[in-house]
Amino acid sequence: MPKASDLKKGMIVEIDEFPYIVKQLDARSPSSRGASTLYKIRFNNLKTGQKLDCSFKGEDHVKEADCSRITVQYSYRDGEIYYFMDMEDFTQYGLEASQMDAQIPYLIEQQEDIIALIVDGNLVAIELPQSVSLEVIDTPPAVTGSSATNRSKTATLSTGLEIQVPEYLAPGETVKVNTATGKFMSRA
Repeated sequence: MPKASDLKKGMIVEIDEFPYIVKQLDARSPSSRGASTLYKIRFNNLKTGQKLDCSFKGEDHVKEADCSRITVQYSYRDGEIYYFMDMEDFTQYGLEASQMDAQIPYLIEQQEDIIALIVDGNLVAIELPQSVSLEVIDTPPAVTGSSATNRSKTATLSTGLEIQVPEYLAPGETVKVNTATGKFMSRA
C-alpha cells in the first residue's frame, strides 16, 4: 500500500470500496517543529464522477485499487457513448460522454495513444496523451505589418475546440495542443 506522500496525479486508489483517481495534490508543511506534512488531495470517483476532498498525513497508507491500464484506440461515437478498442485483443469498451466532458474536444477518430483504466472489466476513465495534433478549421486572417508584437487570435479546430493561436497561422494548418491546459504548443 502506498503512503499518502507517494501519491501522484493520475494514480487510482480505493476508498470505501470505490475506485478514485487522484486529480489534485497539495502538500502543506506546518511551521511547528515535529509536525508532519499534510497532503490535501482531491479525488474523483471513477464510477459516479463525484469529487472527494481528503487530508492525509505523509505516513498514512492508502489502498491501491485493482485497476489495469491498457492502450486503446478511439473508434467512434454512438449517441452519448464513445467507443474505444483494445489494441491487443480488439475488445470494444464504451464510455459515456458525462464521464469525460473535458476530454471530448481532444478526441479524434482512430487516435491510438490513449490509455484506458479498466476496473472489474469495465472502462471507467481514459488518459489522453500530453498533446494532440488538430487541424485549424477557421481563424481570421493575419493583419499585415503588425509583426512587432506577439499577438494571438482565436482559432476553431477540427473537433470544435477554440484556442488562442499565434497570428501567423491560417486555416488548414495543423497545431499541437496541450491536453492538460488546452493551450497552443506549436505547429505539428
